[in-house]
Amino acid sequence: MTNQRRSHLRVVEGDAVHAPRHQEASPTPFRTSWTADELMSVTFPPTKWAVPGVIAEGLNLLAGPPKVGKSWLSLATAVAVAGGGKALEAIEVEPGPVLYLALEDTPRRLQSRMGKILGDNPAPRGLTLATACETLPRGGDQAIARWLERNPGARMVVIDVFAKIRGTTPPGLSAYDADYTAMSRAKNLADTYGVAVVLVHHVRKMGSDDFLEQVSGTNGLAGAADATLVLKRQRGTADGVLHVTGRDVEEAEYAMAFQPAAGVWHLLDGPPEDHTLSETRAAIVRYVRANPNSTPKAIADGTGLSYENVRKTCPRMATDGQLCVDAAGRYRLPGTESHGRVPAVPAVPESLLNSANAADQEGHPTAPSVPAVPGEESRL
Repeated sequence: MTNQRRSHLRVVEGDAVHAPRHQEASPTPFRTSWTADELMSVTFPPTKWAVPGVIAEGLNLLAGPPKVGKSWLSLATAVAVAGGGKALEAIEVEPGPVLYLALEDTPRRLQSRMGKILGDNPAPRGLTLATACETLPRGGDQAIARWLERNPGARMVVIDVFAKIRGTTPPGLSAYDADYTAMSRAKNLADTYGVAVVLVHHVRKMGSDDFLEQVSGTNGLAGAADATLVLKRQRGTADGVLHVTGRDVEEAEYAMAFQPAAGVWHLLDGPPEDHTLSETRAAIVRYVRANPNSTPKAIADGTGLSYENVRKTCPRMATDGQLCVDAAGRYRLPGTESHGRVPAVPAVPESLLNSANAADQEGHPTAPSVPAVPGEESRL
């Protein structure tokens, strides 16, 4: 395979591999300067939202610790936006084409995750999935631009993860300038095509009171982004908080709950502090996760908590949606069958897939959008 072909994004459509077109994308130039009176007389279209109030057009940086559930959050959001459902199980979204670059996944793993998220629902034809793309400096931005040209109504592009596509650091730049430059190519795509671009990224190992300072790298990353979202979740619990701030979004904190059986994050009502687990509740959740369908007496014996404390706390947790209880007074976690266990959040893969993705796609696939494993002829 030639170097020229390797420089293009490849997308699988059913079992077929389509070669990319060779013409370059040519977005319509847009005006970038006005006199003051001209600017004030212009009527601009309203901000286009991928997820109203949370993800707007522009460059969005979604960060979180490894294995916290960022990929589940981004993939479920992509499914919802492409199909016109509810993002975060709560926010109505307008449907439109979505490109999802799952650069740490294999097609088989991606299909498995999609199946869990979709349940009995059909796969949205508006969702294009890719497991490989060249880095942005080496043609990845042009490949994404070509997809956007062929999908003018696109609402979102998700890149999971940013480290796989940012490319090497140009020599002579400071760490801040290198981070800012790496973000600029993705921001140019977002601004040129008026689409939400979401870059999935990691946070530092060291904590900080300011969630923006937790983003791994220099302040050049958050500084170049139009919005930064940080997902945090306590280990051993299903509850988390999504911190959001940006130029076009109001700074906010959203209480979240992960539903392992469905592979989705659910937006909870009320502020995060209303859903923060106390040490008692966290201990109960850990025990019930390992021992579903437990009675308060069994939970008390297994955790070392007093029976009276557990007897009062479990019904309150059921009322708050943190536990489910059956007619016999046995407790389990939400999203699990009465006889099942809660599956752990899958680990984020560490290795890059060696096989390439399929070629640029024109229109939407006629076969299900989950890509089949490419044959030998489609591998690099």
